Amino acid sequence: MQSALQISWWTNKTPHCDASNFESHGYECASDANEAPAQPCDASGNFLPLGTPPCSLTEQSPDDWSPFRNRTEFETAEFLYSRAQMSAPNINTLLDLWAASLLKHDDQPPFADHKDLHKTIDNIPIGGVNWQSFKIQYSGEKPAAPDVPPWMNQQFDVWYRDPREVTRNILANPDYVNEFDYRPFREYSLDKDECRYQDFMSGDWAWQQADIIATDPDNLGATFVPIILGSDKTTVSVGTGNNEYYPLYLSIGNICNNVRRAHRNALCLVGFLAIPKKTEEFRNFRRQIFHSSLAKILETLKDPMSKPEIARFGDGHYRRVVYGLGPYIADYEEQVLLTSIVRNWCPRCLAPRGKLDDDDALCRCEAHREALFEEDTFGVLRRDFGIVGDIVPFTNDFPRADIHQLIAPDILHQIVKGCFKDHLVAWVEKYLHRIHGKREAERRMDDIDQRLAAAIPFTGLRRFPQGHGFKQWTGDDSKALMKIYLPAIEGHVPTDVVRMFRAFLEFCYLVRRNVITEDTISQIEDALCRFHHYRAIFLQLGVIPTFSLPRQHSMKHYPDLIRLFGAPNGLCSSMTENKHIKAVKQPWHRSNRYNALGQMLVTNQRLDKIAALRVDFTKCGMLNGTCLSDALHAEDTIESNADDGDRLNDGEIDDGPTEIEAHVQLARTCQRKRARTVAALAIELSIPHLQELIGSFLFEQLHPRDPRDHATIPADSFPVYDGKVSVVNSASSRFYAPSDLSGIGGMRREHIRSCPKWRNAHARYDCVFINARPELEGMRGLEVARALCFFSFKYKWVLYECAVVRWFNIIGDAPDEDTGMWVVQPSFDGHSPDISVIHIDAIYRTAHLLPIYGVDFIPRAINFSNSLDKFRTFYVNKFADHHAFEIAF
Repeated sequence: MQSALQISWWTNKTPHCDASNFESHGYECASDANEAPAQPCDASGNFLPLGTPPCSLTEQSPDDWSPFRNRTEFETAEFLYSRAQMSAPNINTLLDLWAASLLKHDDQPPFADHKDLHKTIDNIPIGGVNWQSFKIQYSGEKPAAPDVPPWMNQQFDVWYRDPREVTRNILANPDYVNEFDYRPFREYSLDKDECRYQDFMSGDWAWQQADIIATDPDNLGATFVPIILGSDKTTVSVGTGNNEYYPLYLSIGNICNNVRRAHRNALCLVGFLAIPKKTEEFRNFRRQIFHSSLAKILETLKDPMSKPEIARFGDGHYRRVVYGLGPYIADYEEQVLLTSIVRNWCPRCLAPRGKLDDDDALCRCEAHREALFEEDTFGVLRRDFGIVGDIVPFTNDFPRADIHQLIAPDILHQIVKGCFKDHLVAWVEKYLHRIHGKREAERRMDDIDQRLAAAIPFTGLRRFPQGHGFKQWTGDDSKALMKIYLPAIEGHVPTDVVRMFRAFLEFCYLVRRNVITEDTISQIEDALCRFHHYRAIFLQLGVIPTFSLPRQHSMKHYPDLIRLFGAPNGLCSSMTENKHIKAVKQPWHRSNRYNALGQMLVTNQRLDKIAALRVDFTKCGMLNGTCLSDALHAEDTIESNADDGDRLNDGEIDDGPTEIEAHVQLARTCQRKRARTVAALAIELSIPHLQELIGSFLFEQLHPRDPRDHATIPADSFPVYDGKVSVVNSASSRFYAPSDLSGIGGMRREHIRSCPKWRNAHARYDCVFINARPELEGMRGLEVARALCFFSFKYKWVLYECAVVRWFNIIGDAPDEDTGMWVVQPSFDGHSPDISVIHIDAIYRTAHLLPIYGVDFIPRAINFSNSLDKFRTFYVNKFADHHAFEIAF
C-alpha cells in the first residue's frame, strides 16, 4: 500500500433538467429526447421497442429441486441451517433419531449427517459470491533498526466479495420487481403544490447524477444504479480476546426503502475491514488503511461508473447500467474517518468546531478541499478548516463522488443515541444536581425512575422496572425511553426543558416518517428552531459550557439531506445494526471461536445461497402452501391457519395487502374460564346494567339511521338479549403504519389485551382509539376508551363482535402546550363510570396513556399494573410509536 494516492477531484454542479421535458402524472421522471433512462435492451445492449416483453426466462420444471431431491429436503435444510441455526452435533443427533424412526418403513431421512447437509447447500448454483482477500502493509519510510515499530512490518488481512457481482445479484432478484425504481423521479401531491420525498430515487441527488450521466451520449437510455455503503464496528462477545469485527455492507438506491428496512437481503455483507490496534503513533496509517481498503474492494465498479455494462434485472429485461457511489451510512466517528476531518468538526460543512451552529457556514466539497491543498499547509488545513490533509478519501478514485455530499443522515447514532441519550438525558441529571444538590437530586432521580417503571403497558413498549439507570444502553433502549420520558420528568424540571424535549421528540418523529413533504420539512425546521430556543436554559443555568456538539449540529442538515436522499428511514444505521445480528453475531456464535472469521464467511455464503434458492423456487410457484399440504395435495386446507392473530407477538409486521386502513378482529379461542352468559358476564365485570347496554347496542345496530339520542329512548324499547356469550381475552388490530417496523406493504398488526389476569399475574385492560368522527383529522376525529371485555354473541342468527369499553373525556380543544399531547380523564355518567358496548369495527387500534404525575412524588405502591386506576388525568401518548404520532395530533 502506498502512503498517498494520486488525487483527481470532481465537482457536481449540473443543474436539474427542465421539468417541461418530462411527462407528469403526479411524477416527473428523468428522460431524454432519444432514449429514456432504464430502457430495456437485449443481451448485446441493443435497445428494444417500447412494450417489448422481457426475454424468456429459463423454464424450470416444477419438480426440479436441484441440488435437493425434493421440497422436503430443501425446507429441512433451510429450517436447520437458516432458521433454527442448529449446530453440527445437534443436526447429527436429529438425523440419527429421524433415521431410527424410519427404519421400520425402510426409508431414510433427507440427509445422512451435517456434512451431507452442508455439501448439498454448497452445491446450490445461485446466490453465492466467492470471498476473496488481500493484504495491506505499510510501505513508507521506516526508521533504522531496531527502532522500527511492529505495525510497520505487520500485514493486515481484508476479506471481501466482488461488489459488482453482489450488485448484479440484487438487480436480478425477482423478489424486488414490484419495489424497484428504475429511474429518478419527483413525486408531487395531487394538486402539485408540494414535492413528496420517500424512496431514495425521489431525492434530488439521484436526479442530479442522472443529469450528469446523460451528458455522455454513450450513456443515453442507461439505468443509474446508486451504490449505498455502510460500515460500523460491532462486538460479538465481551468475554473473549478478538471480539470485534468491522463489516462492510452494500445496497442499491433503486430498491424502495421498505424493502431495505425489511431485511429482505437488499442489504448485503460485502467485506470485513481490518481493525488495527488504536495507537497514537500511526493514526494516519490506520485512516489510510480504511480508505485504501475501500478503494480496493470497490475497484470492479469503477469502469461501469463511466461506461455502461449490460445487466439482467428481476423483471426479466436486460438493461444498460451505470453505477455511481451513493450515500455512506455511518455514525459520527466513522464519518470523521470517511471525510478525513478532525474530530468535533462537521463532515458536511465548514462551521468551526467551537461554533458549529454558525448559520453562515458553507458546505464542504471536494473542489474546495483541492483548492485548499494548493494554497495552505497541513497545519493550516487542520487548524482553520478541520481537514486532515495527508489522507486521501477513497472517493478520490471514483467518478462523480464527493464524500462530503455522500454522508447519509443517521437517526439512530446521531439523534437517538447521541443527542437524546448522551446529551439530553445526561443534562437533566446534571441540572438536578446543580439546582438541588446531590442528595435531593438523587431523590428526584429515584422518583423519575419510579415514574418510568409505572408507565402503563403498551404493545411493543419496553418496560423499565428499574428506571433508566442501567449500564449497557442499546439503540432499542434509547428509542423505548424516548416514548415515555417526557411525562416522567415534568414537575422536576423547568417548563423550558419540557418544551425542549417536546421539540426534540417531534423532530425525531418527523424525520422518521415514511413520506416527507415540503410541509413536513417546514415542521421539522420549526421543531428544530424551538429545540434550539428552549435548550438555552441549560447554558443559562451553567449546566453545560457549550452547544457546539457535532451530533446535535447534524440536525441542522436534515432538511437538505431529505431533499437530497429522500426519507432518512431508508438510510439509517439501524439497518446495519440489525444486519450485524444475522451477518456477524449469529455466525460468530455458530463458529467454534477458533479462526472464527473463516467460518463466518462460509456461513454467510450458505445463507445467501439458501435465500436465493427460496426466491427462485417461489418465483416458479414451487413453495405454495406448506410442505405437508403439498405432500397431501390439500393446499386449500391450510389457508385458514395462515393468519391466526393469536399466534402473532405484539407489534408483529404484516406482509398482507393494503386495501384497508385498519381492521380489528377478535381472538379465535374462547376463554372457557370466563363468563358464558350475559348475567354471568355482568357479575364478572361488576356492571349490573350490562344487559341494558347490550340492548342499546343492538338498537343502534338494527336502527343505524335513528337520529334520537339513546339516552332519551325508553329502555323498554331496546331489544332484550340474555343468552350465551363467547368471551375472549384479546383482539388483533391490523392497520397501515409504514413509518414503523412493518411488512413490505406497510401493514402492521398488534394485540389489544383485555383480560383479568395477564400472564397469570395482574389484570390488563388496554386503551383504544375509537373512530368517532372519521371526517375530522387527528384527535378531533378520535375518542379514547378502555377495553374492559371482548365478546361475541348471536342475535336473530347474526353474529355480533363487541367490546365493553369505559370512555375517557378529552380535556380542552387543543393539545397541552408544554408536552404537545392531548389530555384525557375518565368519563362519568353521574357518579358511575361511563360504559358502553360498541362494535369492534369502531376500534382503530391501541392507544397509550401516560399519567400526568404533576409535581408530587408518586407512592411506591403505584406500578404499571394499577396506574390507570390511580391517576385522574392522562396524556394520550403520541410518542408511543410513529403511527400514533401521525394520528394523535
